Amino acid sequence: MVLSNKQREELNSAILDYLHASGYNDTCEALKKETSAELDAKKAGLLEKKWTSVIRLQKKVLDLESKVASLEEELSNHGGGAQKRGKEDALPKGPAQYSLTGHRNSVNAVRFHPTFSLVASASEDATVKVWDFESGEFERTLKGHTNAVQDLDFDKTGNLLVTCSADLTIKLWDFQTYECIKTLHGHDHNVSCVRFMPSGDQIISSSRDKSIKVWETATGYCIKTIQGHEDWVRKVVVSEDGSVMISCSNDQTVRVWSMPKGECLQVLRDHSHVVECLAFAPANLIPIPSMQGNSTSQGDPESKEAAKPVGFKGFIASGSRDKMIKIWELATGKCVATYIGHDNWVRGLRFHPSGKYLMSVSDDKSIRTWDISQGRSKTIADAHPHFVSCMDFCVNNPHLATGSVDDSVKIWKCG
Repeated sequence: MVLSNKQREELNSAILDYLHASGYNDTCEALKKETSAELDAKKAGLLEKKWTSVIRLQKKVLDLESKVASLEEELSNHGGGAQKRGKEDALPKGPAQYSLTGHRNSVNAVRFHPTFSLVASASEDATVKVWDFESGEFERTLKGHTNAVQDLDFDKTGNLLVTCSADLTIKLWDFQTYECIKTLHGHDHNVSCVRFMPSGDQIISSSRDKSIKVWETATGYCIKTIQGHEDWVRKVVVSEDGSVMISCSNDQTVRVWSMPKGECLQVLRDHSHVVECLAFAPANLIPIPSMQGNSTSQGDPESKEAAKPVGFKGFIASGSRDKMIKIWELATGKCVATYIGHDNWVRGLRFHPSGKYLMSVSDDKSIRTWDISQGRSKTIADAHPHFVSCMDFCVNNPHLATGSVDDSVKIWKCG
């Protein structure tokens, strides 16, 4: 493999740092003369980090090769007639595969890496921890925030991680070096949610200051502030094409926004308590049957915002402290299904990629998988010994991660 000039310079600087730190002064000076490389504080420890990463990836490759050989043998023993299992069968099942402990306070958010078998968790203890969800091993801790870390998100490449905190800041991390490269200031209160736009060039955040802000990833500048909610904005989620954003709030509403204008198209009012969480449905969502007693409200009839056409086909789900989950049709703003079953606040939602199921977690300590065609759910009761505060689903390697007030992260294998 041929290195680019930039890669070669980075490698020379990393080797130089290693030689200098190890006391190999003569060799260090010789390398300086031959390569014109200079010591760079930013490259401190880089060689060791890359080396340990290579070792970890080599171990992964060996483990995967072993699994492939085992599966090929199993397939051969069944004469090639083994029943194939698709993603539609990959649902979380108990007991948990791993219980990851190390945080010293409640876990507020979990997020799977888009490429590697890693999951990151954000906690009230002001740290982010990174874990290998296939082995259950702890990888590292990211420190920088001075108060509870409320949320986190990876860009689509997995090279960048963004976090937000009750310390009023948003931090952008280089996930290859695990260094904080930018700290974004602008919110006046607790920053509760942060998301990358699908393009990766912008970041969306929401806050207890009632606002939503749009930031440039490259510069860290706030380029837009969006107002409309009357209370704490709990969550923001952006559609896959980046054209529509949805948000939920302590004001008991869900708002639908046109991006990038930041114009509110609809206000959805059917919950009777704080709306905690949101999720966009996949394009392959199965038809939702009419359910007796469902709301068909279309927001506040006196609100001009509620009357505007969305211009976007699809569905979203919202979960609330009223213990209910609602599915909304974006084209009309109508609530087309209401799921009742949780005994406490609904804290996290995620549609299954098959389009057949909706997964939810709650302060009732359970995980529920809702069959959209029937409106009924399968429950993993007592998934945690305390409130289940967050969840994420790994599409590439079906696993579910949950975080809890019990300070732990649990990994659930799907099959």
